[in-house]
Amino acid sequence: MSTGCHAPARPRNLRGLVMLFLVISLALTSPLAQAATGPLELTNSLVGFTAIALFVLAYALVMAEEKIHMRKSKPVLVAAGLIWFLIGWVYVQSGMPNEAEHAFREMLLEFAELMLFLLVAMTYINAMEERRVFDALRSWMVRKGFSYRQLFWLTGGLAFVISPVADNLTTAMLMCAVVVKVAEGDKRFINLACINIVVAANAGGAFSPFGDITTLMVWQAGMLQFYEFFALLLPSLVNFLVPAVAMSLFIGNRTPKGDEEEVDLKRGARRIIALFLLTIATAVACHTLLHLPPVLGMMTGLGYLQFFGYYLRRTLPRSLERKREHYTMTGDERRLAQLGSVVPFDVFNRVARAEWDTLLFFYGVVMCVGGLGFLGYLSLVSELLYGWDATWANIALGLVSAVIDNIPVMFAVLTMQPEMSHGDWLLITLTAGVGGSLLSIGSAAGVALMGQARGYYTFAGHLRWAPVIALGYVASILVHLWLNADSFHVFS
Repeated sequence: MSTGCHAPARPRNLRGLVMLFLVISLALTSPLAQAATGPLELTNSLVGFTAIALFVLAYALVMAEEKIHMRKSKPVLVAAGLIWFLIGWVYVQSGMPNEAEHAFREMLLEFAELMLFLLVAMTYINAMEERRVFDALRSWMVRKGFSYRQLFWLTGGLAFVISPVADNLTTAMLMCAVVVKVAEGDKRFINLACINIVVAANAGGAFSPFGDITTLMVWQAGMLQFYEFFALLLPSLVNFLVPAVAMSLFIGNRTPKGDEEEVDLKRGARRIIALFLLTIATAVACHTLLHLPPVLGMMTGLGYLQFFGYYLRRTLPRSLERKREHYTMTGDERRLAQLGSVVPFDVFNRVARAEWDTLLFFYGVVMCVGGLGFLGYLSLVSELLYGWDATWANIALGLVSAVIDNIPVMFAVLTMQPEMSHGDWLLITLTAGVGGSLLSIGSAAGVALMGQARGYYTFAGHLRWAPVIALGYVASILVHLWLNADSFHVFS
């Protein structure tokens, strides 16, 4: 997930120590890797210990990203390669080269489906950003002159509503830009509003296959059907509302100035939004009606955007001429001057602006965890963790995701494939999604906002409200256990 943000050094180091411990624990106990365990027992071998050391070292470098200024994808890419080099060498020496090759190809196929799916989604988000959709939304909220309390609820509510379609990181950064712009340096309000945005964005992303990488992973793995995710709507809403209600009581009703000028949408913005919704519908139809991977529908949707981009480029001169005549007649000098800076829409520029560091980090994590699973470590963790109780294990993993990125946590669970009911698969989807809200460093949205609202939204400021956020976490789990009780009797 995108970082590049600043966090206080001491909390970051604390996260590093805890994260290293939990990564090792997860790698040793994860129930997801049973299906991917190789025929050789290597958990007590030099190769196995070396693989764990490589993974821990890579993750230590990831955690030190902001101190050493190294993108987080670099260490995990190298670690993934070295881990699989070791596996390949051992299996070649044992006369079973095809076993390692087959396992790697299977993992690569799973990653490729997820990567292409995410790439299309990111391309559409970047296209809407280039067409100024998000700028127009921000401008509208600033110009309306909402009170602080109204702005608190509006930004939180929009974060909850938008993140199921757009990703929670983009949504959180958009809402944070509004708060920082309007709040006039009010540190206390900005901190509370940012906490609310992080909680809302993570909660909103938990009940949609498109809201977070982890929910997408669960859907593509076939553990839950598309419509089944919406059973988490009410638990996710409770997760957002419980801390939001408590925090709103500490916000004054002062009204800031709304002085930002109106932002005009670029040509085709609304049609790109419509094409994105059509793309999502195509992906869902591919999976539910044709039983084909959702990525087929998403890549088809990328074709929709390419055709529309071609149309925008071909019709641009005629459109500019019409607008120039209109603005000249109306004497609108501002808009007339803006026409000189119009550049043709290019889909491949939008693809290039995708979060490639995030995608490559995702590849490295998937391959590292997959390699440890093939060596046999995840099956050990599975027996330790899920041999206890699936429900309590899923609640605990949600707390772990406040420290470790939820991508390796969820991938570990999916690799181990513990025998769980639909209710428990929904539970791990919920807890992995909203558990990261407990700490500002627990989710990509929180880390990004610490950089975007540097000095206003901090680790310590978020930590003060952790008990209230934890209350929302517990409440959402209880609502799920009550509301979806029947699903705990249905096994995948």
